[in-house]
Amino acid sequence: MSKIPQNYLPEKQTWPQYLTPAEFSETPDKLNLADFLLDRHVKEGRGDNVAIRFMDREITFAQLQKMVNQFGNALKDAGVEPQDRVGIRLVNTPQALVTIFAIEKIGAIPVPTSPLWSREEIAFVVNNAEMKLFIVNAPLMEQVEAAKPGFRCGAKVVVIGGQPEDVKAAGNLVFEEMLAKGSSLLEATMLNAYDIGVILYTSGTTGMPKGCVHFIRPTVIETRMVNKHVYQLKPGDILGGAAPVSFAAGFGTFALIPFEGGAGISLLPKFSPPDMMELIPKHKITVLTGLPTAYRALMKFPAFKNYDISSVRLYTAGGDALGAETLKGWIELTGKPIWEGLGGTEMLHLVTSNTLNEQPVPNSIGKALPGVDVMVIDALGQKCKPGEVGSMIIRGPSGTLYWRPEENEGKLLRSQKSGVVEGWNKMGDAVYMAEDGNIFFVAREDDMIKSSGYRIAPAEIEETMAKHPAIADVGIVGIPDPEKGQIVKAAVELKPGFTASDELTEQIKTFLKEHIAVYKLPRIIQYMDKLPRTPTGKLLRRMLR
Repeated sequence: MSKIPQNYLPEKQTWPQYLTPAEFSETPDKLNLADFLLDRHVKEGRGDNVAIRFMDREITFAQLQKMVNQFGNALKDAGVEPQDRVGIRLVNTPQALVTIFAIEKIGAIPVPTSPLWSREEIAFVVNNAEMKLFIVNAPLMEQVEAAKPGFRCGAKVVVIGGQPEDVKAAGNLVFEEMLAKGSSLLEATMLNAYDIGVILYTSGTTGMPKGCVHFIRPTVIETRMVNKHVYQLKPGDILGGAAPVSFAAGFGTFALIPFEGGAGISLLPKFSPPDMMELIPKHKITVLTGLPTAYRALMKFPAFKNYDISSVRLYTAGGDALGAETLKGWIELTGKPIWEGLGGTEMLHLVTSNTLNEQPVPNSIGKALPGVDVMVIDALGQKCKPGEVGSMIIRGPSGTLYWRPEENEGKLLRSQKSGVVEGWNKMGDAVYMAEDGNIFFVAREDDMIKSSGYRIAPAEIEETMAKHPAIADVGIVGIPDPEKGQIVKAAVELKPGFTASDELTEQIKTFLKEHIAVYKLPRIIQYMDKLPRTPTGKLLRRMLR
């Protein structure tokens, strides 16, 4: 089946070891993601179950399947073949799910792209993935139009939601017209176990985005594993949140895991506390997932207690440190905990979760999911003792496999060889593990601040500074210093009614001295109107640096 040139994947001796947990060993070698996630439920009599709730709309599995078939046929008519790459730059709407499943159903490869990328990054990924089509929401077209002169692979752009005459005048295709013309009958194209299911691009602190390859069978196994041991979504459940499907985490959270269990999803294009609180009772959300910053924003929402959130049975978080204070505050507010976990683009989704404990352990990212091996090693590669901070390495159903590693003078091939050692994936996270197996995130190793021999984790300082009455938001980074190596710098967003001043800076430093060690104190405090964050609220430290 695969049309992928041999040199587009690293040499096999550099691949991660793919683990198949015994409980999922019956997963077949011939698969199609749309067939597994969507068609299966229609075949088994769940066609009338809710698949998507969006604003006032409700779409069943059978209705979704019909639209997927129509657009899948339209993609084939446009020349898309199995294992061709099709890019998406989409907000969370029903059309996004139609697009993703249609790409998958004809055996092509969805390539999510961040709505935050510049035209240079867009052009790079379009060319790097050699996209056949690029499907974009009309409001996200400005940077795409600017990037189009740099497309070298002949990619055509499909626009969702634009004025047809304007879309065509710009040389683009109209999504709605393609959908209307497509037949509603479509057989899923079955793929082999190690054909590609999705390519997720991740941006590091420097350089262009890196493509992470995930094969079909490992993707299915990882999806089944996460749903069984974390979300436990089943028919009748509705998963809510705001992670964009154009981000790696949102793709797994909304386009894979709930559909594995036959559950539905509640889609919110852009997070805001009022909109999120309104959707919980309106869409009868049973599982809510989000970044810790989203939960903290909800906790500050004045009208929080005016909403009936009794439908929610489970709250989950990841992406940033939750913190004991947020966990405690949420329990006091709702009577239910937030279950934290950790994942990564290279691993597809979660690899640890607090759901493996009877109750969440404060500040812990939980234990390794059954089917995942986690070890903490020191700089010499030796296993760390319990409580000793080191580098987390992982083996699981999926793993680090970079797309086109020989590009850019083999830079990614070097990353592949250093990032996968004897089958283990080096995650780049500094952690420590307790004797009971609970893992505690310290910092991204790139984010760890090394000052005068001390290793300083930004999250601890951020959590402490956030308690100051004047501070609305804060981000901590290390910046170069000729004497200390690095010094701690704080970027601060003030609450309304407070004004930046030398006097306030001294008050904040005095406050901090009561709570954290002197060597961790910010040497510089810079006031900003707004901290740089993703649409879901994740802090962009590379921009602060």
